[in-house]
Amino acid sequence: FVNLPIGLAAVTLCRPLLDSDPKPHTRGGFDLPGALLVTASLVVAVYAIIGAGNNPLAVTALLLLLVAALMVAFAAVERRTAAPLVPPGIFASSRNLTVSNVVMALAVVGVIGWFFFSALYLQRVLGYDSLATGLAYLPATITLGVISQGPAASAVNRFGIKPMIIVGMGLMVLGLLLFARVPVGGSFLVDVLPGMIVLGVGAALGFMAVILASTTGIPESEAGLASGLVNTSQQMGGALGLAVLAAVAAAYTDSVAGSQAPLVALNSGYHAAFLVGAGCVTLGALIATTMLRPPKDAGPEPSNAQQGTIG
Repeated sequence: FVNLPIGLAAVTLCRPLLDSDPKPHTRGGFDLPGALLVTASLVVAVYAIIGAGNNPLAVTALLLLLVAALMVAFAAVERRTAAPLVPPGIFASSRNLTVSNVVMALAVVGVIGWFFFSALYLQRVLGYDSLATGLAYLPATITLGVISQGPAASAVNRFGIKPMIIVGMGLMVLGLLLFARVPVGGSFLVDVLPGMIVLGVGAALGFMAVILASTTGIPESEAGLASGLVNTSQQMGGALGLAVLAAVAAAYTDSVAGSQAPLVALNSGYHAAFLVGAGCVTLGALIATTMLRPPKDAGPEPSNAQQGTIG
């Protein structure tokens, strides 16, 4: 209900603020079957991962088979529809686009895990109420927003796409490692704020660079599609990654519950989730380092730089 009025306001403002379609007669329609299939596969995959600890192995296996079947059906629909949600061959046509989607999905695992488990840490371990928890995120949110609106693009222009991906994701890993050591009796200024600021800076730099890498070498007519695919990977990586991290945290808490106090065991599970998230971001940085091939002079063009806002 918090998001609903924001969404309604956005829809209301779309018409007066967005430019009209310059070529309305060229629109090919909307790929509703493809959208339903890919969404259904994601929902089933998340449910399978979250319920893996409680459901029988056969049920989990059947759910994963259903995910595979839905994705096969999605691929078949995309090959036959006149207006595919994901045009066949789009990833094969650009190495950087493929790598960027993988890197974005892995990076978001760490960021979404940080948001989720740091909120749980603030509320369940430090005893913050909902309002105090929300206010605690203001420094990181402001940092991320300010850097995303200009400094991040300037940094990419000056130092290049790949270096800024490495720097940004390196800072994200550092921030997650700082959270992986927060104690039960921690304080906001000493144990929480430093990690939040580091993560905010890292996410602003890293996400901007990844989005720009995805559009490097892509024709201008497909730049929006490339950016949209990376943002979709962002959402899918966050959903699936959070399901995995939640399962890891719960499993680790259960494994040490008999030898540690309940609150310490709960916090240990959060630590495990932060460490796994840091591992995912590290893997993404390694993939970007070894597989991205942006031109040496690649920087954000005016039309692409505006796509760097973090969702």
